[in-house]
Amino acid sequence: MKLARPFFEQKTLTVARELLGCFLIRRLGRGMMRAQIIETEAYGGLKDKASHAHRGRTKRNEVMFGSAGRAYVYLIYGKYYCFNVVTEKKSSPAAVLVRGVKIDGQKIIGPGRVCRALSINAGLNNLDLLNHHELWLERGALVRPKIKKMPRVGIDYAEEYKNKLWRFLLAD
Repeated sequence: MKLARPFFEQKTLTVARELLGCFLIRRLGRGMMRAQIIETEAYGGLKDKASHAHRGRTKRNEVMFGSAGRAYVYLIYGKYYCFNVVTEKKSSPAAVLVRGVKIDGQKIIGPGRVCRALSINAGLNNLDLLNHHELWLERGALVRPKIKKMPRVGIDYAEEYKNKLWRFLLAD
């Protein structure tokens, strides 16, 4: 069952935890891939110094200020795409980065690798994940997974936000 907008309108930390075990579905032509989400990171909007929205609205982060449940896809290091899901209410820029998935039992760790494996690129930026047939999210098993919390990766510049335990992993 596709995740509905109220799921994404929850607090970002809640969405980041509850996405664990859910499935990111990617349809390419006649084929379809089901990637179970096993790692996420939360980015909490204007106050979060690690967030793209911290310094305000730009052309790059505009989608973060829109409706929850939209895809925020951007390029890092000039060659790796990152896939995020916009959360919370409109004009409250927050998102969850998908850092790791499992496809056919194989773990794919790292946001760039996730996007490469699922053919996610800038063409999918600002896509409404609730009403699209090429990319969407579905609920996982009803069993609450065990979750491990850790600091986010690569944000040493984020001052007091760099050590927040806003990275979530399915505990094996």
